[in-house]
Amino acid sequence: MNTEYEVRSEHAMCVNHSELDKPLVSKIKYGVAGILFGIILVKSEVISWFRIQEMFRLQSFHMYGVIGSAVIVGIISVWLIKRFNAKTIDGELIKLEPKKFNKGQIYGGLIFGFGWAITGACPGPLFAQIGTGALAVCVTLLSAIAGTWVYGRMKDKLPH
Repeated sequence: MNTEYEVRSEHAMCVNHSELDKPLVSKIKYGVAGILFGIILVKSEVISWFRIQEMFRLQSFHMYGVIGSAVIVGIISVWLIKRFNAKTIDGELIKLEPKKFNKGQIYGGLIFGFGWAITGACPGPLFAQIGTGALAVCVTLLSAIAGTWVYGRMKDKLPH
């Protein structure tokens, strides 16, 4: 199954393309990795509404330490991926395309940050929060889906 998602604007192009027909075992591998990541998010308390509020109120270093550590690990990981031409679980070469900065990223970042502060939920761990029984987060998940849909409908009119 070839899947391709391509978005073109006057300044940027993003292409995600897979040449492989991924078998069920590949999907299971990624599912297990996602479940393990969710467990780590829960155990490290980074999905805790209280921890997120502490961060935005500058009352605790916990979240800044986790985010700072993630940035450092990300920098090292990207360097290693580029240095050793790393491949995915399925053996595909990982390609990291350079991205141009644009003013829409400032607006998007501000909206993202406000939403994160108000809801106490970042899009990444929404499913982990729901999995822990915080069913009120379903409203946040539906709002994130709606926001993504609105962006898709309006992307040609937005500053890129």
